[in-house]
Amino acid sequence: MTNLSIYKKLKRLSLLIGAFSITSFCQANDFANDPQYSSFKQKTMQSYGLTAEQVDWAMNGSRNLPNIINIMNRPGESKPWYDYKTNFMSESTIQRGVRFKNQYADTLNRAEQQFGVPQSVILGILGVETGFGANKGNFITRDALATLAFGYERRAAYFQDELSALIAWTYKDGVPANSVVGSYAGAIGYPQFMPSNIPKYGVDYDGNGHVDLRNSAVDAIGSIANYLAQHGWQRNQPIGFAARYTGSTPDAIIAKNLEQPTPYGVLKSQGISPINPVVQIDDLDMINVIQLQENYGSIYYITYPNFQVITTYNKSRMYATAVWQLGTEIASR
Repeated sequence: MTNLSIYKKLKRLSLLIGAFSITSFCQANDFANDPQYSSFKQKTMQSYGLTAEQVDWAMNGSRNLPNIINIMNRPGESKPWYDYKTNFMSESTIQRGVRFKNQYADTLNRAEQQFGVPQSVILGILGVETGFGANKGNFITRDALATLAFGYERRAAYFQDELSALIAWTYKDGVPANSVVGSYAGAIGYPQFMPSNIPKYGVDYDGNGHVDLRNSAVDAIGSIANYLAQHGWQRNQPIGFAARYTGSTPDAIIAKNLEQPTPYGVLKSQGISPINPVVQIDDLDMINVIQLQENYGSIYYITYPNFQVITTYNKSRMYATAVWQLGTEIASR
């Protein structure tokens, strides 16, 4: 047998093996036969310059996780404030935050000086998101995002984009797609960044040449500060103040859209004012009023644009309040 004949037989064998491999991993991909999978793959290829084989390989072995849909349909933010806050404002979390603050004091100070974001807010986000790294999530991020991308119709397009971003990021970072774990909604690492936000806002704050939000608390601190700064954080401006309402129509003063604040003078005339008499607010300050539910009744806060910036991380007003209060408590210890 000539060398050419051997080469041709080996080539045919390699093609057969390749075809078998592609068939095998497509069968192992729970989403390969979804009607949207082909268009998802094409968009991923076009957006990130990947091949069809690369997308399929990244999705190799992916599994549908139906429980994630159940979790999405009953989020923590559906609880009243007095229940919601107990998830974060525990003494154990505060003590963990104090230890974290002491361990990373230099980095927190550096981030505050560079980006203008108070270390209390950085600490609050790290505490609410992952308990300072204690709970980064244990769902395979690819499978969580795929389950939502192809099974959560209300936000399918968003989660397909995040799945594409995850695949591209894992190739760039040189890690297998199935090795990344995080939250049920696809958020990753200490700060729980969604995949598309890692290249946008991630900072190599420890200077080792690599943004690592999964393992580097230092990178997480810098990245959170950078994220908030780029979303409009106002240096040396307040987040808000506890307020008292003396009117009878709270719906008239509660903000419907935090991006459209109202002059304080207008809302003051309707019965809202700071609880602390030392706090002085200019009538022209652009503020919002939010209402939360304690177990004894409604409570109110006057909030500034920096509060709205926190809600770009998570749109829930309870989330932003928990970040604010937890961080303030830790910073005061």
